[in-house]
Amino acid sequence: TVNCLDQHVEKSPNRVALIWERDEPGTAVHVTYRELLDLTCRLANTLKKYGIQKGDRVAIYMSVSPLSVAAMLACARIGAVHTVIFAGFSAESLAGRIMDSGCKAVITYNQGVRGGRTTELKATVDEAVKNCPSIKHVFVAQRTDSKVQMGDRDIPLEEEMTKADSVCTPESMGSEDVLFILYTSGSTGKPKGIIHTLSGYLLYAALTHKYVFDYRQGDVFGCVADIGWITGHSYVVYGPLCNGATSVLFESTPVYPDPGRYWEVVQRLKINQFYGAPTAIRLLLNYGEEWVKKYDRSSLKVLGSVGEPINKEAWHWFYQVVGEGRCALVDTWWQTETGGICIAPRPSEEKAEIVPAMAMRPFFGIVPVLMDEKGEVIEGNDVSGALCIAQPWPGMARTIHGDHQRFIDAYFKAYPGYYFTGDGAYRSQKGYYQITGRMDDIINISGHRLGTAEIEDAMADHPEVPETAVVGYPHKIKGEGAFAFIVLKEQTARVDHIKEELKTLVASKIAKYAVPDHILVVKRLPKTRSGKIMRRLLRKVVTEQSGSMGDVTTLDDPSVVKEILDAYQKYKKSSS
Repeated sequence: TVNCLDQHVEKSPNRVALIWERDEPGTAVHVTYRELLDLTCRLANTLKKYGIQKGDRVAIYMSVSPLSVAAMLACARIGAVHTVIFAGFSAESLAGRIMDSGCKAVITYNQGVRGGRTTELKATVDEAVKNCPSIKHVFVAQRTDSKVQMGDRDIPLEEEMTKADSVCTPESMGSEDVLFILYTSGSTGKPKGIIHTLSGYLLYAALTHKYVFDYRQGDVFGCVADIGWITGHSYVVYGPLCNGATSVLFESTPVYPDPGRYWEVVQRLKINQFYGAPTAIRLLLNYGEEWVKKYDRSSLKVLGSVGEPINKEAWHWFYQVVGEGRCALVDTWWQTETGGICIAPRPSEEKAEIVPAMAMRPFFGIVPVLMDEKGEVIEGNDVSGALCIAQPWPGMARTIHGDHQRFIDAYFKAYPGYYFTGDGAYRSQKGYYQITGRMDDIINISGHRLGTAEIEDAMADHPEVPETAVVGYPHKIKGEGAFAFIVLKEQTARVDHIKEELKTLVASKIAKYAVPDHILVVKRLPKTRSGKIMRRLLRKVVTEQSGSMGDVTTLDDPSVVKEILDAYQKYKKSSS
């Protein structure tokens, strides 16, 4: 926090650190570096008062706001480890993460506000902590005037902060001490707590923020990601604040109160760099250009895309319509595990070419390699393979909380001596990199990374559904959607009812965005003789590539393929 706050407060205390673009349009709140330091110190002292010490874990379940940023920085200041949990996650997801990391406290709001709707954050926390013996205190801040029930372990946060001292001496920390844990999906059902440490992470976030976006003093940096994701950690909070930037906190949605919201905000706050997700761009593209052209976007210098590969149509719309063909558009490739941007068109030589929908150039110190099936490095250009990174970089994750073996297995086992990203990539004739998508059972719904196993595990709790298999399929807006195949215990007239129950299960066990768009009942799933479900075949069915099923000889009974194809065709007819 000294790098993110104190150094700037000394030089320019009244510089604006955060502009909180609240859900209600036109009610932005400006917070200076001095005010943010004050907020952070009071919050830090409050945590200390209630027994939070260096090394303790603290869960933050809040919508984007100056207070949630102060909560992250307050943890860092006293040497506690924060784990921010996206405020759209269900009570069960929240409890799982609290238990895995052994959190001592939760910081939350009475309610969240987004897109004109309120969500019951405190009630969700109450539900979650019932099963979490490690939680000693729940700090509750007020986002709305609504009163919520307060129990024995609940502490009114703002009330305590007004009583707290506004000076808090920062804890002295080692460069490899833990800064935060952030949970991300893996190919098994259990999310993994990725660990980032202090110095390397902060250095990498700050440098990538400065050079990829060509950030200059006085610019207003607008990253519209939620703090519950790595993008919010690195490019809303740590990177910009370390660089003494002015960072926008966007609490709303791209279509509230109308599809012009982003561009109205760009005009009103005079945003210079705009960093968002392809899924939002694809959504807005459908509403037409007039919503963009209504607003003055002349302040924009750089546009950025993050979270999933951007398709060419969305790229061109973003570049031509939003950026008027005059802003550099950086399609950035990176991961929760990499800590910051690894491959992007900038930095580069002045006016160097940018190829649409391509991440292109590795950042300083990043050495990408492509590997073939035999684990050999693929030389030359115009080639495709598994994307690996050949040497360490400062921002890389150090381990998975409580499970270093899983860390080794997930990232370093497939290609010994290399970090395996889990993505496939193409290296062009000119040597530029294009990400082609995941190589495992992980899908990307609207930029949310999700293991298909997580959805399957959630549905497996239904008493009438003994077997499920979930695959991703291309979705016009979301990039990918989830398509579920289910086997029922016995023939039943309740099929539609069961489908609704399954959707509710997934929403309550994970989050609403994880709910499958399609659920198809089949008699059985395609399995190998050893009992492993061949999801590859199901993917071919839903992407309608049934002509190229490939090798099906390992299937226990190859006739299952036609059975599923017939069911799919029937389903398609009935739903159209």
